Amino acid sequence: MELRCGGVGGQAVGRRMDGDSRDGGGGCKDAGSEDYENLPTSASLSTHMTAGAMAGILEHSVMYPVDSVKTRMQSLNPDPKAQYTSVYGALKKIIRTEGFWRPLRGLNVMMMGAGPAHAMYFACYENMKRTLNAVLHHQGNSHLANGIAGSMATLLHDAVMNPAEVVKQRMQMYNSPHRSALSCIWTVWRTEGLGAFYRSYTTQLTMNIPFQSIHFITYEFLQEQVNPHRSYNPQSHIISGGLAGALAAAATTPLDVCKTLLNTQENMALNLANISGRLSGMANAFRMVYQLNGLPGYFKGIQARVIYQMPSTAISWSVYEFFKYFLTKHQLENRTPY
Repeated sequence: MELRCGGVGGQAVGRRMDGDSRDGGGGCKDAGSEDYENLPTSASLSTHMTAGAMAGILEHSVMYPVDSVKTRMQSLNPDPKAQYTSVYGALKKIIRTEGFWRPLRGLNVMMMGAGPAHAMYFACYENMKRTLNAVLHHQGNSHLANGIAGSMATLLHDAVMNPAEVVKQRMQMYNSPHRSALSCIWTVWRTEGLGAFYRSYTTQLTMNIPFQSIHFITYEFLQEQVNPHRSYNPQSHIISGGLAGALAAAATTPLDVCKTLLNTQENMALNLANISGRLSGMANAFRMVYQLNGLPGYFKGIQARVIYQMPSTAISWSVYEFFKYFLTKHQLENRTPY
């Protein structure tokens, strides 16, 4: 299934789906190429949402075991039985001592959150990017517009994902009392109230807004270098997505450590810091991390975080771009008489 000049959508040669009107290089491509540029200048909202949902679910599903390790490695005062030196060693130890399926506990609630969260995330990003590029940088691609669009998309994404993150991370912790997502949700609701599901929301936004700004700006910049015509090129999406995710993850690790602390309310760490009740607020979390572990505490789990985010963002962008391409071409072919 391939689009060529003079065929389906041939009138749109050189125009890209993200709204940039730069020339696609002119002329027809050979029969073996995927002519992404022959598609309309913008995909529909439903296409962005469907592609985003598929990207989010696959990204989090594939990388979930590494995410479980990251959560444990960020523990400020881990149980002696849950101290790890590497991602591979941690996974091996968890499977050996706690069972084969233990690294996947909480996956179901994460998938339920990731689908709608990423649907809104990518749809908002694409539409905001197109609008802001037209206002700020009419010809071409504005990095400022990409950063602002990514930040706005994060507000919607985190509003849906934050409760899922709270439940997921509590289930991932060593010796967690929660055996199912429903029991965890009920226990948190009953003992801590609805606010517990959003206790780390401001911290999550403080982390994810710079994360997503770095992520989107880096991704779009790398795409300009390795895929200037913005054709559907899986290799370029994987490379750009992976490098963008790794850079953003490393830069925002201190904020992720604080977010994990607020989500898990780690009892042993709270006791060491002589804190009774619940810890709340990003400033308090920052102080407690420094009090217990000093500066190195802000970078606990950085190896696992980068190892998790690099393939995660590579998977997310490659899956998103594929479904955006496939669904848009399918809609175009259905509208075009043969």
